[in-house]
Amino acid sequence: MITELPVLYSFRRCPYAIRARMAIGYSGLTVELREVLLREMPMTLLQCSPKGTVPVLVLPDGRVLEESLDIVGWALAQHDPDHWRPVTAVQQADLLALLDENDNRFKQALDRYKYAGRHPEHPAGYYRAECERFLDTLEQRLARHDWLCGDGMGIADIAIFPFVRQFAQVDTVWFMQSPYPRLRDRLDRLIRSALFAGVMRKYPQWHAGDTVTVFP
Repeated sequence: MITELPVLYSFRRCPYAIRARMAIGYSGLTVELREVLLREMPMTLLQCSPKGTVPVLVLPDGRVLEESLDIVGWALAQHDPDHWRPVTAVQQADLLALLDENDNRFKQALDRYKYAGRHPEHPAGYYRAECERFLDTLEQRLARHDWLCGDGMGIADIAIFPFVRQFAQVDTVWFMQSPYPRLRDRLDRLIRSALFAGVMRKYPQWHAGDTVTVFP
């Protein structure tokens, strides 16, 4: 019987949860996966993380990681075979600034673009243009090297491209004709990767008492 596994509460389509699962899958770690619905958060999740969002990782020693980037950091600290983590202080600062821009200004603009009807102050095109400020930055980075922070995939890519994927899905026709060919190419490469396919498998909703689902 498998015991003492870290427990990951996740929601398949959530970009924060996707980045956490990608880091865990890449690191070759094993966790118990509990797939939840955002509108039906289980009590066990709320007891360990009252904020009621995913992902949440509960470690065997009782520690609770409530932020996706903390889970990414935990996974890579266990095993980082392709050296995704930045080495120098300059690289670390660059990564943190990029992730901050993604998780704050871009995410806010993305939510308004996705749900423009809830924000009638401006048309959807206005919010899309707000998103494009960040997309321009990403496209420029990809003109300099193969991935966002270098010639190999790294933390920035698995942390940011799930949000770019959401952006692309709002208006696929527009995105396919947009002036971001390198961004489209890297997004496509990531989506077609075995790593992404593995973390996007569908699992049934978890309920207390269910048989343990091991991930990956």
